[in-house]
Amino acid sequence: MIGGGWSNEREVSLKGVSAIHSALEELGHEVELFDPATSFSTLPERAGANDFAFINLHGAPGEDGVVQAVLEQAGCPYQGSGPKGSLLALDKSAAKTLFAARGIPTPDWEFVPMPPAPDWRCRLDPPVFLKPHAGGSSLDVVRATGQEEIRAGVDRLLAQGDYVLIEESISGEEVTCPVLGEKALPPILIRPADASGFFDYFSKYTPQAAEEICPAPIPEELTREITDLALLCHRELGLSDYSRTDFLVRDGRPFALETNTLPGMTANSLFPKAAAAVGYSFTDLIAELIRLGLSRHGSHET
Repeated sequence: MIGGGWSNEREVSLKGVSAIHSALEELGHEVELFDPATSFSTLPERAGANDFAFINLHGAPGEDGVVQAVLEQAGCPYQGSGPKGSLLALDKSAAKTLFAARGIPTPDWEFVPMPPAPDWRCRLDPPVFLKPHAGGSSLDVVRATGQEEIRAGVDRLLAQGDYVLIEESISGEEVTCPVLGEKALPPILIRPADASGFFDYFSKYTPQAAEEICPAPIPEELTREITDLALLCHRELGLSDYSRTDFLVRDGRPFALETNTLPGMTANSLFPKAAAAVGYSFTDLIAELIRLGLSRHGSHET
């Protein structure tokens, strides 16, 4: 099992390691934990000595496709998407560009990859959200309510080495929809306990910090639209095995925010909750992901 890594989502990754480790042992597997942060140079050797790699990484490496590329070179099967799909999904500007080209509704955005001119002003009217282009778990996401605040946030993110995605702020309910294999799982309605309604890092990983209702109590027609869009996002990005796409619903219309290729696998995570709604125990889910990964072995993504 590959967990940890060096992104600012390292602790999120490690939270899922314990539950996955127990499930793998329950399934009868011998488990070796590999942390790229301390042993990256030995990954080809360790991959070649094992039958399967279960990846539980967030951010880079892992969601950017680097670990998957090394595993493929070593001939080691793994669960989830290959290098190309992983990179396209992690890069928010690339994913939203593909969504828009395919006609998938997504909030308007402006991409800022380098320091703008001194007189630059964001073309979007505030409030807006400023996001690292390849981040996750809502880390370093900032809501800005004025042009000066937008500029300060852009400068801060660029200074720490991030490109910046500035995204239109849409008021509405947050719904997330997982995909397992080639089928969408029941959508989940998310209601953060915080009065702001922002599903931030604290809300995502703190028990009782958000109400997560599965299946989402939304109209049947909206459920169909969201599940269809989740599958479309999954396919448009060229993903494999599983993913989870987050949506905001405004006036009955869903807007795709982003797609996660390695959804969280903590006790408080959304993907296992949706899988449980259709009869998968946590251990069953891990077994199914291994089955899906092994079935793809030999037909590598490029």
